[in-house]
Amino acid sequence: MFGKRRLSLTNISRIFMAQMIRTAKSGNDWTVNELNAYNITVVYQDAATFFGMPHLPAPTINPNVITTLECDHASDDETYRVLRTLDLATSIRPAEESAVDDFAVILLRALGYEPRGRTLRIRTDLPLVICGENRQVKTDVCLIDEHEIIYLLLQEDKRHLSETEGDPEPQLIAEAIAAFALNNRNRILTLGLPTLPSKVLAGITMMGTSPIFYKINVTVELVDAVAGGAYPATQTIVHAHLPAVPRPHRRWDEGMKPLDSRRVILSCYEAFKRFVN
Repeated sequence: MFGKRRLSLTNISRIFMAQMIRTAKSGNDWTVNELNAYNITVVYQDAATFFGMPHLPAPTINPNVITTLECDHASDDETYRVLRTLDLATSIRPAEESAVDDFAVILLRALGYEPRGRTLRIRTDLPLVICGENRQVKTDVCLIDEHEIIYLLLQEDKRHLSETEGDPEPQLIAEAIAAFALNNRNRILTLGLPTLPSKVLAGITMMGTSPIFYKINVTVELVDAVAGGAYPATQTIVHAHLPAVPRPHRRWDEGMKPLDSRRVILSCYEAFKRFVN
């Protein structure tokens, strides 16, 4: 009209997002506002689409973990450790944080996520440059190699601890951005390799023993945008999968305790290994 192109709602939204005020928040304080501010969208997918296979694989874990309901009935020490920490993480005390992290490490180890040359670490600080200021983000669990390259990030949902605790999803994505930047720094200074322009990092959030799996595509453009407090032109799509357990309405209460839910979730962990690279 009047010789000028009418702005679409999409263009108006982009202009609004680009003009948002961004602050130098710690990554652990990120919310959905930061995802919007840096043009990040999370898309949930079904198992076949997310894992890229028509059927979930059988988990390669001690079979007793799959078939034993109670830790007191475990016939071996590994099964006992997994089921005992599962119980502790399922019934978390109001002010307790470590039970879920302890369970995650023991479970990932039992599933073969920690071969020789890789180490699971708890509560690691990662530097994060945001809006021109040095901040940090603390992981709950991460998987690193001998050169401190990070392959997997896990963030607990801590909203049971306090009303001020936020959604773990934006926090996990902030961790992935920090991990990608740190990995590239280590590639140059430690390995003498060129930086990667992009990388899909594997991530998991956990409420109790119930996980959500993430494939987080981080790019140099996104890292630079966060560092400069700018709106990136390219949208970042994060893919996520919520396991299809038999009783979805009870997933957060039951977690991996029931054997049928446990098998589904363990199969998801097995399928997810291919992205931890």
